[in-house]
Amino acid sequence: MFEKVLVANRGEIAIRVIRACRELGVKTVAVYSEVDAESLHVLYADECYCIGPAEPTKSYLNIDKLIEVAKKSECEAVHPGYGFLSQIPAFANACEENGIEFIGPPRDVLRKMGNKVEARKIALKAGVPIILGSIEPARSVEEALEMAKKVGYPVLVKAVYGGGGKGVRIVMDKDEMHRTLELAASEAEASFGSREIYVEKFLPRARHIEFQVLADKKGNVVHLGERECSLQRRYQKLMEETPSPFMNEQLREEMGEATVKIAKAVSYVSAGTIEFLVDRDRNYHFLEMNTRLQVEHLITEMVTGVDIVKAQIKIAAGQKLGYKQRDITMRGHAINCRINAEDPYNDFMPCPGTVTRYHPPGGPGVRVDTHLYAGYSISVFYDPLIAKLAVWGSNREESIQRMKNALNEFVIEGVKTTIPFHRKIIEDECFLKGEIHINFVEERIGELLPAQALEEEEAAAIVALLVDHIRGRGARAVIPRREPPAVSLWKLASRAKRSGRRF
Repeated sequence: MFEKVLVANRGEIAIRVIRACRELGVKTVAVYSEVDAESLHVLYADECYCIGPAEPTKSYLNIDKLIEVAKKSECEAVHPGYGFLSQIPAFANACEENGIEFIGPPRDVLRKMGNKVEARKIALKAGVPIILGSIEPARSVEEALEMAKKVGYPVLVKAVYGGGGKGVRIVMDKDEMHRTLELAASEAEASFGSREIYVEKFLPRARHIEFQVLADKKGNVVHLGERECSLQRRYQKLMEETPSPFMNEQLREEMGEATVKIAKAVSYVSAGTIEFLVDRDRNYHFLEMNTRLQVEHLITEMVTGVDIVKAQIKIAAGQKLGYKQRDITMRGHAINCRINAEDPYNDFMPCPGTVTRYHPPGGPGVRVDTHLYAGYSISVFYDPLIAKLAVWGSNREESIQRMKNALNEFVIEGVKTTIPFHRKIIEDECFLKGEIHINFVEERIGELLPAQALEEEEAAAIVALLVDHIRGRGARAVIPRREPPAVSLWKLASRAKRSGRRF
């Protein structure tokens, strides 16, 4: 096992990795930008180093700086978390060249599966169905138009090196295709450094179902079952659950086998996710592979009992998987809500600012992965994900009820969050029946977030303020001051870390 690991990320995922390392007896090194100096992940680690200004390109995406810190702190391995450099072959290569273990798949796997067209070829060769469309990047407008005509409109125009829902556009007809292609190519270049695009058939009302996979360096591969990820907005996941209410045992077995086939076809190592689109007739099609830890990994951990982050670290250290496929069982049901600092009543606009009050939910089967605390400043420079709220129940009904309770208990003030939106989803009749698909949110957004809801929320806030004044508490109950003892402790700890002293 490693003695020390650099965590090349920030926020809640950095804390998650640090906790896993602690359980394995591994020391950790945190990195932070100037704006993250008082972030919790900085205080959780054994050592910490500032790596630059707030802009990600000058800090968390600065490969040279991260390698410099890893070598300076004598780390044997680097865990990239998710996002940032987690799927960048150049980072895995830099680690390898400097004798540092990259806790993730090899650079060649990152390169192959990061190319969406190449990944489609690999899946097809492995005998796994893919969505109708290109198996090579479109080299011209005419070629893209020909493929769209062949598969039939509507189609998706997608960036070859896309990810995270970026670089994807729906095209309904030939005229729209002419207008979209140049825009899509420019967007792909701006986001991923490549203008390459491809075309595939759009499957309306399909389900997005992904399978978690673990693979060691000895060729052992297992899957940990599926996650239902159909609740999305603009291709960004909002909620996930496992098992999928749409799944049956036969389909799970078939898709699980397909998952393992693809992982073995590329000699995969570490944790990864094979993503599928499944139509209403339960025909599944390979979509892409995420060659990293997923945001929603925690619900799989809750139903299988497998600590995926610890498994990643053990695999990178050369250890074999301690279980076979027959040992993996799914128990109960889990749901995850991604809590973002966004205003759901204002087109989900990001809401940076200072958290004035924070109270997480609790109780049996409730888990909150977050880096928030009262007084924490949410920066405009980073992803608006501020917490992951997951619950486990013995069945889907119990899990839903626990999520309702947890969402009602969760208090985050000072910034707008998506908690009200999740409350609407969890009570929606179609969701309760499991009748969801990738277009569900877009189709029902008007019902989920009616205009009067905002007025009701504002009225409730005014009433709460009046009640507080009557009680003699004034505005402090609505916008409470940061408690002095907490401030001084965080600052003392942060200063002590930066000066090299133990706190």
